[in-house]
Amino acid sequence: MPTDIETAQAAGTAPEVVSIQNVSKRFIMRRDSSIKERIVTFGRAGRRHRKDFWALRDVSIDIHAGETIGLIGHNGSGKSTLLKLIGGIIEPTSGSVMERGRLAALLELGAGFHPDLTGRENVYLNAAVLGQSREETERRFDEIVAFAAIDDFIDTQVKFYSSGMYVRLAFAVAIHTDPDILLVDEVLAVGDEAFQRKCMDRIAEFQREGRTIIIVSHALGQIAELCTRAVLLDKGKLVFDGRPDDAVSRFRELLEDRRLDEKAASITNDQRSTGAIVGCTVSAVGKAPGEPISRGDTIEIRLTIAAEHLESWIAAVQIDDPMGQVVFETATDRLNVPPPLIEGTKDVVFTLNDSNFGGGRYFVNTLLRDTDGHNLHGSMQAASFEVLRDSRSTGFVSIDVSAAVS
Repeated sequence: MPTDIETAQAAGTAPEVVSIQNVSKRFIMRRDSSIKERIVTFGRAGRRHRKDFWALRDVSIDIHAGETIGLIGHNGSGKSTLLKLIGGIIEPTSGSVMERGRLAALLELGAGFHPDLTGRENVYLNAAVLGQSREETERRFDEIVAFAAIDDFIDTQVKFYSSGMYVRLAFAVAIHTDPDILLVDEVLAVGDEAFQRKCMDRIAEFQREGRTIIIVSHALGQIAELCTRAVLLDKGKLVFDGRPDDAVSRFRELLEDRRLDEKAASITNDQRSTGAIVGCTVSAVGKAPGEPISRGDTIEIRLTIAAEHLESWIAAVQIDDPMGQVVFETATDRLNVPPPLIEGTKDVVFTLNDSNFGGGRYFVNTLLRDTDGHNLHGSMQAASFEVLRDSRSTGFVSIDVSAAVS
């Protein structure tokens, strides 16, 4: 018989299958790791050796049947914690999580396996852990073994399996439990390339069947390819919920901001005194920094140079594509810009008129050197910018193109 979710989908509606309302999750981190330390710090003093860590803060998400949701964010942003809350593995500190339909969680493949049992015995054990009856497992047993491709080893103890065999069997069991909701945490990155493709094909099949899939992955291209919607978490808070491409762009901005903060903090006082590029921004004229650039825009690359006393110097910029190939390079001496004395800070602005970069992300490398050729300070990927894609063509040059048939 069809489930409530399948009936609703057949009627052309998309009910909520997961409702996350004002969810927060706190973990207590202890600084006294040994039993002896805990005895010594027992009581009031012990509270000083504990620290609250909020993995999630007031997160609310509604997920509808048939959606494929990607959860993205920094390490420690709360992605896996949220997936475990949805899977019922842990409870929220506050708020509520509700699900409808059968759920299968691919969070830690093989977590229900026992090393001293055979593959056959572990199939039944793991399927039971995932909520499937013995009769259902028996009907699907041959499919599970065929998918895992371990026919000759199914009656061997799994402690003798290779890591690839172990993962393949665990994944095969999980996806054959006929779930309405599938939770996936980074497991699509395991196994060899052929098995990964097999996993992706099965995920695509689930999508065609209208199942709901929630994926955690650091592979942003995978998120953009698979998902119909993406949720971005940062430091336990929901910062974006919408189109995967937009979520990935926003995440890259967060990554870039963090990297630039770390890079700025790494500049030493000695470098600042002798001469250093302490700031680099890229924007199109009339647009804010970080706003996507279009073909034909005038681009400004602004470098801020700091020095106590710097008389003769040359500033250079280089633009690379994501693969590290040089797309453009220039410097103040090539442009016949005389270097003024720097005592404090000065800005150098490179203006790229009528730009024709192809769609995608580009990175700006910077270099400061003296006129004798000695490098004073440099920075790889000091800034980046996004160019809007043209659906008519691809590549690193944007050309106004047309075609005709005669």
